[in-house]
Amino acid sequence: MSDPWPDNDDEAGEFDQLTAINPNDVRIAAMNFLARREHSRKELQQKLHKRFKAADLVEEQLDRLAEENLQSDKRYTESFLRQRIGRGHGPLRIRQEMRQKGLSDGDIARAMEAEAPDWFALAEATYQRKFGAQAPEDIKEKARRSRFMQYRGFSHDHYQHLLD
Repeated sequence: MSDPWPDNDDEAGEFDQLTAINPNDVRIAAMNFLARREHSRKELQQKLHKRFKAADLVEEQLDRLAEENLQSDKRYTESFLRQRIGRGHGPLRIRQEMRQKGLSDGDIARAMEAEAPDWFALAEATYQRKFGAQAPEDIKEKARRSRFMQYRGFSHDHYQHLLD
């Protein structure tokens, strides 16, 4: 009886060639992600590393996409900032979320400076939307509202006048 899995199979090398990762496959996957929405380089890198184990190919394709301006951390930063401001988030939370997305502090600072939102007006709008015009009744309610504003990413200076 012959062994169904011979160790010295001459055709075994062909399987490696058939399953080799094609750089084009990595690029197509990256472009599919980017077609849905903007991604930071770090986000795209993580998604591609899950799908393709060849780190050098992933990095090569990410560099190529950045050179062709198909993936841009600057563009992603600006888009992310506008989206979070629209949701009523403050500068502290936005900055922290951007860092978690792998964006550089320089890109974050430039985007914040270019957008230059009025954080006090945004804090007031967020506060009014959540609590209305009614003043807090006691210290416990005041503390609850303060925690909410801190969670949203506003510093005490941004919302302090709203609690009085």
